[in-house]
Amino acid sequence: MDPLFFVSWPSAPLTDSLVRNALLALPTVNSASIYSTLPQSFSKLVQWSSYDEIDHALTHSGHHDVRSSSYVIRKALIRKHFLSRCIHSYLTKHPDSILRTAVPKTWDIEISFADELDDLWADELWDLSDVLDKLVASPETDNRWWILKPGMADRGMGIRLFNSKEGLQQVLEEFDDDGLSGDGDGAAAGDDTSIAISQLRHFVIQEYLSKPLLLDPREVSSGTLDDTTSSRPFDQLQGHKFHLRAYCVASGDLSVYLYMRLLALFASKPYTPPAPGGAIDLAPHLTNSSLQTHRGEEGVRLLDELVGCHILSRGADAPGSDPTLTLDHLANIQDQVADALAETFTAALQSPIHFQPLGNAFEVFGVDFLVEHIPSSQPQFRVKLLEINAEPAIELTGPRLTWALQDLFNSVACVCVDPFVRDVPVEAWPVGQTRYHLRKCLQTTVRGC
Repeated sequence: MDPLFFVSWPSAPLTDSLVRNALLALPTVNSASIYSTLPQSFSKLVQWSSYDEIDHALTHSGHHDVRSSSYVIRKALIRKHFLSRCIHSYLTKHPDSILRTAVPKTWDIEISFADELDDLWADELWDLSDVLDKLVASPETDNRWWILKPGMADRGMGIRLFNSKEGLQQVLEEFDDDGLSGDGDGAAAGDDTSIAISQLRHFVIQEYLSKPLLLDPREVSSGTLDDTTSSRPFDQLQGHKFHLRAYCVASGDLSVYLYMRLLALFASKPYTPPAPGGAIDLAPHLTNSSLQTHRGEEGVRLLDELVGCHILSRGADAPGSDPTLTLDHLANIQDQVADALAETFTAALQSPIHFQPLGNAFEVFGVDFLVEHIPSSQPQFRVKLLEINAEPAIELTGPRLTWALQDLFNSVACVCVDPFVRDVPVEAWPVGQTRYHLRKCLQTTVRGC
């Protein structure tokens, strides 16, 4: 009996289409072998479906006959508070790890009501408390901010900025009062960051990165804009904050690959540093495309497309700094992303209760990075890991770049599915080398898997 394929993405029709196309591109697969419901009998089965549709017990019991598109246990990666604890534990044992500088300073807290915050200042948040107390004495010379994120939420929900104890207290009291947070303290129309109170027990607090690399996405046409935007005069350009969406493929127990076509997701408004006094407009700070569906593809670019764009960050005109983004910058950013991914998965392997790679599973993650721009340093661009997302919302990328997403899924099929289907060894190549547009970041073996 030929291998069968179970494909089901009820809430993600684009993903469903990409998976089916990727499978049909394999020489040994035909449409008759692809099922939308789980087949009852098979000799070999590939479950390439959403997490909730996969029969995980089957993954465990049919180790040699089944391949599944998700690990069963990976909270150490995809839950913000678990990831924070995982990295903190790893850094305690490996203080020289690159994660010390590749991840913003982070605290994770568990709180149900705002009046519990006083106890946290004396316990989990004692060092943050000390910093905030010192800021009271020098508010004009030290304008540091922090960002609050619900640990179980995604798509930018519930994110808030604060720069004082009183500010954090006010945010939590708003959650208490409303059950739902408001409209984002002045976020732009369509940038709704409301969230159910049931998701607000676990939080992470991250140091706000105040020196982001700023570019103007209008220097590159999105296909929905006037094609003359690429020749926009320099004095009309406006720096926008963005984050990188890197697609990461984890396979077996354990290889990790970086898909080399990185996305840049831009904020809807030009960047302005947060300032105290009054409500904060989150639109210049939040770059999540889920909050900007009204903009279509306007804020989505490939990082490769931005080579040659003017660098508009503060200090970009300093002696020795580069006026535009170059191919060398791009290569350096990709190197940093690959190194950070390798170290993050290595850290997760040290938390076997919350991350258990399986030899017969693979998974695509969407990993978010912010690029800092510090002209006086070398390198002047530094990537910072923000979070890791399971089943990333690729539908929001837009039709213009669907070809890149299809290429990603085709690559996953070649590396993670085809060897199983044809019963041949997985193609091996050295860490650091790129094939199928996938750069191998990590190759290791987990005992007991």
